[in-house]
Amino acid sequence: MREQSLVNDMVYHVFSRSIAGYKIFNTDIDFSRILEVMMYYKKEKPGIPFSRYTRLIEDRKTDYFKLHREKGNVVDIIAYCIMPTHVHFILKQIKERGISVFMNNVLNSYTRYFNTKHERKGPLWESRFKNVLVENDEYLLHLTRYVHLNPVTSMLVAEPELWPASSYREYLGIDTAKNRICEYDKLLEIDADEYKTFVNDRISYQKELHRIKTLMLE
Repeated sequence: MREQSLVNDMVYHVFSRSIAGYKIFNTDIDFSRILEVMMYYKKEKPGIPFSRYTRLIEDRKTDYFKLHREKGNVVDIIAYCIMPTHVHFILKQIKERGISVFMNNVLNSYTRYFNTKHERKGPLWESRFKNVLVENDEYLLHLTRYVHLNPVTSMLVAEPELWPASSYREYLGIDTAKNRICEYDKLLEIDADEYKTFVNDRISYQKELHRIKTLMLE
């Protein structure tokens, strides 16, 4: 199948699932690994091998990305949520084929890590990643809410800020001392208090939709 052409400067909801709903993120180390991979491969020219980057202490990683900031991104990460069996990204393509390059690098890198850790072989993800064009800013804002509410909808946590493997805490200005992964400021004006209310107002509704969907599939 021919690869769908994705357009520079456009925003896409990009997602990928593990094979047969296999749980591939099981520990804090697993979640930390995928976040490091995302941070590293959003750069067009990371500058040092990933194996060397992972050995840097946190302060050195911050210094490293400040030093290589001018080398630019292949994508801007607008929002993300890493779930036990799948990943959600909202990405703006910066360079030609940037989303494809980013996703292939991230998914393949995590596959190598996971297979080595669990002494397994073979693919980890269902086919190629899927993508949906985000056509306007209003849709984008609502999509960030949907992505950030995934852990609550799936009953993994009671509140979205309790899930560490999403960009929601960045949107609320929590842990701002750590490396920021997202560049949502270029597209969205986020007031932390207003955004928190905007997200929380949807929790019950999104849970009910999830419950109905689950019942229909049974």
